[in-house]
Amino acid sequence: MLLACLSLLPLSAFAELSNDSMIGPGLRSRPAYDGSESQLTEWVPVTRHFGRQGFVRSTQGVLEGGLRTELAPGLHAGAQLAYEPGRMTNESAFLAARNAQDIRRGASIGLQVEWDHVFEPVPVTLLARVRQHLDADRGAQADLRLSMGVFRGGPVSAGLFAQATWANAKSTGSFYGITPAQSASLGLPVFAAGAGWLSSSVGLLWSVDLSPHWLVVGSAEARRLRGAAVQSPLAERTTSHYTSAGVAYRY
Repeated sequence: MLLACLSLLPLSAFAELSNDSMIGPGLRSRPAYDGSESQLTEWVPVTRHFGRQGFVRSTQGVLEGGLRTELAPGLHAGAQLAYEPGRMTNESAFLAARNAQDIRRGASIGLQVEWDHVFEPVPVTLLARVRQHLDADRGAQADLRLSMGVFRGGPVSAGLFAQATWANAKSTGSFYGITPAQSASLGLPVFAAGAGWLSSSVGLLWSVDLSPHWLVVGSAEARRLRGAAVQSPLAERTTSHYTSAGVAYRY
């Protein structure tokens, strides 16, 4: 099931403050890459399934699946295979004008620890992940994500989330670095993008139950570049926006 999902595009968070299994289609508006002025709309999967040990989900900012085990009530640790987006030149007017090379989509392997708890009546999820791209030149990233429910009234639920992401020099450099060879072809100055804080995000989650099995879900997110990426000539802006909405079948 994960391999089928990996053939699709990634998505932002959907209804992550629940462990209900669900599947369905969604639409997302996103930048061509973080820091791009170009915005596009795409179809994305809405999926989440937890087995006794295996899981697949797209509801925590990353399309991922793998194995996990419960260390204590509400505390899980596991390993995942995750989808990693690329950077397509034809999606960005800025890159297309400079005939930049594509950065192909791929996958990563990693580890995660997740803690779920209800501070009555507020559900809270804290998730930490480390991911190494299968292409060693694409480097590694780590992220910390906090989500909490803030409203529940009838069929309507809402929550907030915040996420911080760090990257090593290879990861930051693959998207925001400019080598001497690239500088000549792009017409931009050489830029060495180092390791450190890559981005921070804050967002709103919402869902509306249509029936016991069907629901509408969505999110809105503002993501700000940090560290070396902000100074890159490839960063047209510091803040990017994501919005998404979808219909899912809960089972």
